[in-house]
Amino acid sequence: MSKQKQNFVIAKLDYMGEHFEILVKPDEARELKNGKAISINEVVVSDTIYKDAKKGLKASPSSLKKVFGTLDFEKIAKEIIERGEIPLTAEQRKEIIEMKKRQIIEYIVRNAIDPKTRLPIPRTRIESAMNEAKVTIDPNKDAEGQAIQIVKEISKVIPIKLAKALIQISCPPQYAGKIKGVLNSLGEVKKTNWLADGSLIAELEIPAGAQNEVIEKLNSLTKGSIEVKILSVR
Repeated sequence: MSKQKQNFVIAKLDYMGEHFEILVKPDEARELKNGKAISINEVVVSDTIYKDAKKGLKASPSSLKKVFGTLDFEKIAKEIIERGEIPLTAEQRKEIIEMKKRQIIEYIVRNAIDPKTRLPIPRTRIESAMNEAKVTIDPNKDAEGQAIQIVKEISKVIPIKLAKALIQISCPPQYAGKIKGVLNSLGEVKKTNWLADGSLIAELEIPAGAQNEVIEKLNSLTKGSIEVKILSVR
């Protein structure tokens, strides 16, 4: 029985005062919930809709009609999976936490600086500080929101703050059109000024931790002929 339990989880839906449960394969159910085109027959473990699966209590036809307007199992099961709650297995939870951790670290690397040096902080230093501060990552919460809170937590371990950098770009005529076309993808354009010779001068606000990345990108696009000046970091 213990082996069987590892092969399914109970998907649940509460709606209109009624409670429904079905037995589903955890990975397939999460794929369906996330929008993957997959047959419901590949997802469910049985064709029974329960009121309480652990007690073996089936949902009544009247409650199914009331909530779903049908007794069609496939339609009902799909709706329970898409709108309901699917618990994570230990393996899924671990995978999602690892993914969220990578997203959080990437957000902090791009958006945070050392307030003393005003320089970006290496990825390894951020991860080390997270371990030292014993931060907890919630698999069900969005990465950006958690990252902002985690910056507060690791600020007790290392000097760090979220910041924006304002940079000035001076681009020669032969690359000005190309650079103008990518500025919005790099940050928020504050000013643009076209000179008589076709050169472009622009001010761009970017995540402070992304300074090196943005400068490297601009140099790559212009073969190193662009000039970039840091106007402020705040």
